[in-house]
Amino acid sequence: MQTEKTIHDRDSSRKTIIIVAIVAALVIGGLFYLLMRKSVAPSAPPRLAAALRPGSAEFEKYKAQIVLDEAEADEATSVMGGLEMTLKTTVRNLTGRTISGLELKGIVVDHQNQPVKERIVVVLPNAKLSQLDPNKTMPALVRSQGFADTDDRANIRIEVAGVSFSP
Repeated sequence: MQTEKTIHDRDSSRKTIIIVAIVAALVIGGLFYLLMRKSVAPSAPPRLAAALRPGSAEFEKYKAQIVLDEAEADEATSVMGGLEMTLKTTVRNLTGRTISGLELKGIVVDHQNQPVKERIVVVLPNAKLSQLDPNKTMPALVRSQGFADTDDRANIRIEVAGVSFSP
């Protein structure tokens, strides 16, 4: 009789351990899923707070004096699947003022000159440079993800989307 009780206790303990392990795995998996979903979720791109923007006369005056070299693009397969494009240019500050903030808009267009994808990024300030002095240059990158192999990517452009100056 003692042997029957011991076997029954062992089976009960195993079942309890298995159930607890399954519940723990589901909870951990659920938390991992939620954290990954939040990190992949699109968020609003950072913008310069007090920047001159298209439409203002002052912006149009300085936009012509912020010269961007012809854009080049690199294409790669992203880790998440799909294609990623990196648009590159060199920014030249011919405004006579020190630029403290700069937003660029990278645009990939199709053969009908319609945007396939646009992305605005703050390229200044960045980790290496806090401002761009007059008559100086800096490299700038605009990365855009989520392209399909079938997307019509005929051309690229980079434009100034916002600028702020040091007082």
